[in-house]
Amino acid sequence: MIQVLEKQFEALNIMLTNEQEEQFEEYYKILVQWNEVMNLTSITERSEVNTKHFLDSASIVKIMDMNAVNDVIDIGTGAGFPGIPIKILFPHIRITLLDSLNKRVNFLNEVIRCLGLKDISVVHGRAEDFAKRKDYREQFDLCVSRAVAKLFVLSEYCIPYVKENGFFVSYKSGNIDRELSDSLSAIDILGGEIENTTNFLLPDTDIQRSLVKIKKVHLTPKKYPRKAGVPSRQPL
Repeated sequence: MIQVLEKQFEALNIMLTNEQEEQFEEYYKILVQWNEVMNLTSITERSEVNTKHFLDSASIVKIMDMNAVNDVIDIGTGAGFPGIPIKILFPHIRITLLDSLNKRVNFLNEVIRCLGLKDISVVHGRAEDFAKRKDYREQFDLCVSRAVAKLFVLSEYCIPYVKENGFFVSYKSGNIDRELSDSLSAIDILGGEIENTTNFLLPDTDIQRSLVKIKKVHLTPKKYPRKAGVPSRQPL
């Protein structure tokens, strides 16, 4: 399976080192082990984890020069996607993983310990709460999220974390034209503008994915993000 993973990453112009291969192998083993006692993912077959989690997380290289990024926050990271694969592939990046479920936080800390990752921390909390804190608000070059929510909701929770001239990249699937148009107003109010969108198939699959790259062009008004649930009920 390592050879298959190598080939898939090569399709993204990423050449894995032996250490990175070992880290992905260990990550998979821990994921499957912990998934037996808690719900981390419905995807456990090795080839599918490689493609739908590891490779999908790494696909951000299609839209971002990750060598130019220093600080990343992953909102609603779940089982660590895309944050941990990004950390494995780009060790120089300082990563913050944020998730609202303490059980997942414990899992993530175990992964970090077993993989020997440095300059990566896990935060237990809600995005709308930590975005109000001075040590998190507008402190990151890049915010990423694979969370399953409408873009106008994710934008309100994620853009406040991004520095001016930084970026928020949202991982999406399927046709997102309507979702993009529905989110333009929210993105503008929050201080962002859509710089680029790329649509593609994951290598060696028929899985359609999209990456939306939003640039932070001015500071986010202090009243955002609003309380949990409000962005979906009352879109900007």
